[in-house]
Amino acid sequence: MRIIKTPILAVILIFTTFSAIAQNNFPSQNITIVLPFGPGSGTDIVTRMVAQKLSESLGKPVVVENKPGANGSIAAEYVARAKPDGHTLIIGTNSTHGANPALIKEMRYDPIKSFEHINRIAVFTSILVVNPKLPVKNMAELLAYGKNNELTLATGNASGIVQSETLARQVGWKKLLRVPFKSNPQAMTEVIAGRVDFMFTDIAAAQAQVKAGNLRALAVTSKNRSAIMPELPTIIETGVADYDLSGWNGLFAPAGTPPEIVNKINSEITKIVQMPDVRARILDIGAEPGPMKPAEYAAWVQSEVTKWTKLVKEAGIQPE
Repeated sequence: MRIIKTPILAVILIFTTFSAIAQNNFPSQNITIVLPFGPGSGTDIVTRMVAQKLSESLGKPVVVENKPGANGSIAAEYVARAKPDGHTLIIGTNSTHGANPALIKEMRYDPIKSFEHINRIAVFTSILVVNPKLPVKNMAELLAYGKNNELTLATGNASGIVQSETLARQVGWKKLLRVPFKSNPQAMTEVIAGRVDFMFTDIAAAQAQVKAGNLRALAVTSKNRSAIMPELPTIIETGVADYDLSGWNGLFAPAGTPPEIVNKINSEITKIVQMPDVRARILDIGAEPGPMKPAEYAAWVQSEVTKWTKLVKEAGIQPE
């Protein structure tokens, strides 16, 4: 028995020692947070704010790198293959870690198995915006217009695809032509220019353009009205039953990252989003802080994959 136990104890001791060293030495270099979409979105704003605070608490620079494309799958695949030492992370969303498995035919990463789930950061409310020249003044008029006319939709992520196709299916629109872009800010430029009719986006990205009259906001996608734009009705209020499609973002590390490092970052993120200035800024852009423990977060992301997969199938969207 002694011959059998000794190697096992040695392995445990080595692993424990390695884990302790990894935690004590972390971070030993700059940390990069890869953001799967372009600059200017609510996720981009929150990520840069959190990165600055994380840099201050960990004592090393935390750099945000935008890597848009393919509904965020380019960035997700890149981080999934990175060295699992906590120095390369990704901000995942309900696109990269929710809808993509059902939207992309040949996924090169798994939203559950390819990552360690660190912490959820915020839950976002999306709004539907149209070009002001489109002959609709409110959501009811848009719903009626779409039944007799072809509508063009700008999408910069998977959320917008699912949100729009779900709406089109439920209200019986005649035809919806999707025009894809690498990120929402690019898509918004085309809606403002009038080359595309409408899109779904987060409040932070669109609020200034709505106030300037370059976009017309019609409704929010959440179950309840937004405290930031309370004048906007929910899509449910306009007669579309059970329409509640909010977005979210959170932090992930490559699979195999030591749990001590995951727990350390989790603890720091929870402290950061509870700071009064950070919390106020998150609320100010139409989101709600929503930190979780790693195990809770992993289970929740799994439920999101199930939810968004169901929505994609119900909307009749074919993977590409």
